[in-house]
Formats: sequence, structure tokens, C-alpha cells
Amino acid sequence: MSWQQAVEKTVTGLGLELVECERSAGGLLRVTIDRIEPDACVNVDDCERVTRQLQYVLEVEEADYARLEVSSPGLDRPLKSDAHFQRFLGQEVDITLRVALQNRMKFRGRLTVGEPEEPGRWGLVFGDSGQEQVLNFKLDEIREARLVPVIDFKGRQLKQRAAADQDKKPDGDLTP
Repeated sequence: MSWQQAVEKTVTGLGLELVECERSAGGLLRVTIDRIEPDACVNVDDCERVTRQLQYVLEVEEADYARLEVSSPGLDRPLKSDAHFQRFLGQEVDITLRVALQNRMKFRGRLTVGEPEEPGRWGLVFGDSGQEQVLNFKLDEIREARLVPVIDFKGRQLKQRAAADQDKKPDGDLTP
């Protein structure tokens, strides 16, 4: 069994998804994992569990590495396979093509199923409302695809505003 197969088997055996596995200069082995369940995030305990198990497995497989790094894919998660694209349908993604299309290689839009609907064909809806365009592509036509990070601070602002409003109320006023 190769070290890549050992890593994949170990990660999936622990109920997680292997997003990416790469070797870098200096002997670094970088493993990126994710949870399979929707709206679930990888936590430190998951990374620690995978690290410990991989240390044993890679020693048995006699894999040559100097340092092991296990992490989550982050907010701008890479999309590498058809399963990843299927999982994140409807989400906003950044795509970089291998070959320029109309002097443009980078596109941002909403991920859809491509036309004609066939396995491995995806679409990206981009442009202003009413003037939307669709880019149809296959995985081998793109260099990189990543989710667009969505950070929502609205809850924090509402709590801060409520606290500020509470401070402005005159004494004895019990209205919300």
C-alpha cells in the first residue's frame, strides 16, 4: 500500500473526508481533512485524532517524512472532486481556468450543474442580475476552485446595538 492510500484509508476510517494530501520540501507531509456531515466543522480534536493515528500508520508503512501537519480546509476550502462540487452546489466559488476564456482566467459565481446535464459537467453563474452568464466546465478544465469565504458579523452587531440601546434607556424604563 502506498503512503497516499494509507493516509486516505486512515482518514476515511475515522469517519472524516480527505480533502488534500501533499508533500512539500523539507519532508513536510500536509493532510487536509473535513467532516462529511453538512454544516459540521473540523475541530482541534479531529486533527489531533488523525495526527496520532497517521503517525502509527505511516511508521508501519515506512513512509519518509520529517513533519506531519493535519488541518481543516479553512473558509476558502478547495474543491477537488465531483463529490466536492456536488456537496457545495449553490455556493459561491472562485474558479481559475487552465486556459483563458475571452482573455480571462478567473471567475466568481454560484456553482450549478452544467448544461447539458452529464456527470462531471458543472456550471458557474456570474454577472449582474438580469445580465447573468453561465460558464460550463469539467474538472480537467480548471486549475483551481475554492469556496468564497462567507463571514457573518450580523449577530455580533445586533448584540452590540442592543447593549447600547439598553444603556440609553432612562432609569425605571422596563420596556424592551
